[in-house]
Amino acid sequence: MDDKFTLYNLRVEVVSTDKPMVCRHKEGSYFLVVGEDIIFPENNSFSMYALSAILPLLPAKQRILHENDWMLSDSLIACPDPNCGARFKITRTEPKEFSHAECTIEPIHKGAVE
Repeated sequence: MDDKFTLYNLRVEVVSTDKPMVCRHKEGSYFLVVGEDIIFPENNSFSMYALSAILPLLPAKQRILHENDWMLSDSLIACPDPNCGARFKITRTEPKEFSHAECTIEPIHKGAVE
């Protein structure tokens, strides 16, 4: 039985707006999401408060979505500080194939609603 599934790798980058950034964000700073790993390139820092606003969206952004799903089109996330003009752009990069068996010990379809 084929147990493969696909997730997109992601790039999350700080972008500026016409409103000043009052937090310590730096335009162009970024991190990558590859599978379940978050990778911070050397010399890039990222606010834990901004990260807390972005984290819940990442698993959905990695998955194949219906073409009309808003999660597919909406890619700019606001800084959680209402006074900050920073936005965080989530971009899908290349898809990557994973194996169910390499990610969990639970059998496929266990507890699935049919």
